[in-house]
Amino acid sequence: MDTRRLAYFVKIVDSGSITKAAAALHVAQPALSQQVSALEKDLKQRLLIRSKQGVSPTAAGHTLYRHAQTILRLVEQARLDVSDSGAAPSGRVSIAIAPYSMASALTPRIMGEVSRRYPDIVLHLTEIYGGVLSDAIRNGRLDMALIYEPGPIRGVQFTTLSIEELYLVVNSKRVSEAVAESGVTTLEEASHLGMILPEQNHTLRQIVEEGFRGKGLELKLVGEVESSPTLRQLLRADLGATILPRSAAESLFDDEDFAFLRITDPAISCKIALCTPDHEPLSEAASAVLRILNEMFHEMLTENGLQ
Repeated sequence: MDTRRLAYFVKIVDSGSITKAAAALHVAQPALSQQVSALEKDLKQRLLIRSKQGVSPTAAGHTLYRHAQTILRLVEQARLDVSDSGAAPSGRVSIAIAPYSMASALTPRIMGEVSRRYPDIVLHLTEIYGGVLSDAIRNGRLDMALIYEPGPIRGVQFTTLSIEELYLVVNSKRVSEAVAESGVTTLEEASHLGMILPEQNHTLRQIVEEGFRGKGLELKLVGEVESSPTLRQLLRADLGATILPRSAAESLFDDEDFAFLRITDPAISCKIALCTPDHEPLSEAASAVLRILNEMFHEMLTENGLQ
């Protein structure tokens, strides 16, 4: 299949008009129409619906458009990789890091280490939630993510890095000296507290809810918060409690105002995973960052006695 025709087709769909696409590509409109006809003949499918308002893709056209974007990205990446062969990795690498996870504590170290080893790589760091993760990685807006593992999602693959038990995090004023010394609480005891958790599409929230349901307990939700500083302020003001992995709790609540209690009866755990696309290889720059992430994450696990 001619990649030039695919590029023309993508431009037409993006423009919504063969006339506009022809002007942008500096190609005669009849010649552009012929390229589309050749694609339709090759694939034996009608790809565009033409109207007075312009053109829109058919179901087959949508499918081709999606694959064409992937093919064109791979071709461009191949050109860049070949031209840069032997040179230090460079370019933009986008990483999503789950809020309320130990991975968030790695952000300064990730940036510093990538800058030291690969000064020509520009990191784009963001926080993201499971509901949009699949589309973001499938469409190439993200290279990789360090997140709570949500289970199978089409178009991406997960590599489990660690499994952590969840802890109740609460204002220390609410905890007796005996409980603080034991360092444990039951899920039933935790159910008497008002909980401040991330919203429904966050994997951590789903894990907590499943734990409560499995024990036949009611989750008393008093607030949904996506901001770590805000969560910290609310718990300091004793307006609720939350549930996090121990490593994340220690990273976010690092002073004596807070108590961490391991949840038992039953214990609840979560998986921290590296998420990457399963349909195309990472760029040279993204692969270099991936190696650093693996090194740093395992080093952090070792430091925290989780490995």
